[in-house]
Amino acid sequence: MMSDFQRSLSVRLSRRGERSSHPSNNKVTVREEEEGGLFSASRIHSEYAIKTIWKAGFVRLLLVGGILWMLLILLALLFHVWSCQSSLSFFSAICNKEGRLYVVLDSIGFVPKPQHRCPIPVAYDPDKVLLPSSITPDSIVTNLTYITEDDQPSSNSHFPLFGGNITWSQRQQSFLLKPDMKVHCGFMPGGGAEMSSLDKQYVKKCKFVVATGIFDAYDQPHQPSNISERSKNLFCFLMVVDEVSLDFLRSNTTVRQDAHGGQWVGIWRLILLKTPPYDEPRRNGKVPKILTHRLFPQARYSIWIDAKMELILDPLLILERYLWRGKHTFAIAQHKHHRNIYEEADACKRRKRYARPLVDLQMKIYRYEGLEPWSIKKSTVSDVPEGAVIIREHTAMNNLFSCLWFNEVHLLTPRDQLSFGYVVDRLKGAFKVFMFQNCEYNSLFELHPHIREHSSKIEWVKSLKELKGKGESLKESRGGFGLWTPYPGDLDSVELPKVVRTSKAG
Repeated sequence: MMSDFQRSLSVRLSRRGERSSHPSNNKVTVREEEEGGLFSASRIHSEYAIKTIWKAGFVRLLLVGGILWMLLILLALLFHVWSCQSSLSFFSAICNKEGRLYVVLDSIGFVPKPQHRCPIPVAYDPDKVLLPSSITPDSIVTNLTYITEDDQPSSNSHFPLFGGNITWSQRQQSFLLKPDMKVHCGFMPGGGAEMSSLDKQYVKKCKFVVATGIFDAYDQPHQPSNISERSKNLFCFLMVVDEVSLDFLRSNTTVRQDAHGGQWVGIWRLILLKTPPYDEPRRNGKVPKILTHRLFPQARYSIWIDAKMELILDPLLILERYLWRGKHTFAIAQHKHHRNIYEEADACKRRKRYARPLVDLQMKIYRYEGLEPWSIKKSTVSDVPEGAVIIREHTAMNNLFSCLWFNEVHLLTPRDQLSFGYVVDRLKGAFKVFMFQNCEYNSLFELHPHIREHSSKIEWVKSLKELKGKGESLKESRGGFGLWTPYPGDLDSVELPKVVRTSKAG
């Protein structure tokens, strides 16, 4: 049995030797192995080796990529921290949200969209805020007076006009700055908006003012919160109302009367304006909002807040944050959606805020006079404000700006957001405004709904034909006469800039 096994083994070894001695046989053997297909030993071995190497390499690649990504994030954070504290102005401007570089990066989409609300970097304690010892000096306009009598009465109205009969030439002259300025600024004799002698006497003592206003019973009063005792003693909280709103307050809230006859709703001292100057309530609301310095001439500082808002931050902290800390004299928030006036005009038409053809006419006047759409080349971070909160020191230049801004509202449409940037542009850098972030603006107050939706018929007008014939009654009888006075220029040749709608909400 063993001999047979040895014999067969020797035969097999001899045959294998014969095959190895002939190259042709080797080729046949290799070819036979290759023809073995997917399950040949050599192929299985090679594929297994490749898969092993590939898996190991992929794992290493993931690890190296993850480490590099973490290092990149760490370097970016370190660079951000360093740049914010760097003495080099270029790098420190990257994290300065009020700086020029930040605005450029934001306009091209490199800055994440801001939150609706964000923390306000205010001082901690109102009692420790230091008040300025003197007012900011004026270097351009040093003496401002107001026109109280027109050269000729208006041919468009049978009533004395609150804002006066401003001609196109007078309007043009008002933008030419000089040390002594005399301009229209509302409150023409017989034009309405008269205050009682009692209220005039009360506001004479007001150096620091928080003001709001309710017209046509459009809102209900909201009491400020988080007000320190120091601010309660320092500030006058003044609510300007018309007679319709005063009657509404008497019927729906508690109106108390002090020993001198003054009327109060909570912390608010009511200031009644008799005889509304305009027949459009929204235009009436612009009187205390823009002409705060005319209503309260002794005031050094004022904060305007729309009546639909409940102030939730101490006014002393507001002045310290937005004026004194940065040595500003006029502060207002950026609009949430628009920087370009022509975009805002398009939004006003879509949302039926005023007659569409009259909004277009105002924009054509501005375009004819050289107003370019906002771009990063401009000196301001935006041409469109969120005008519900206005913080200002009553300097001569700020008072002049307010007069010129109001004159646009008086002459053209009552949409003050359309005229704000135009007046800033016309003053060519002489007027300085601090436009802070919209998310900070939303942190100043709690927003409440209006009592009712206000709407006037003229807001629904789509073409000038609707304002002719029977439609003449839709025209305002005391405001907006610049829209009907022949303009000294060819507005028909003006082509408005194309508007790209950047926000559905806008």
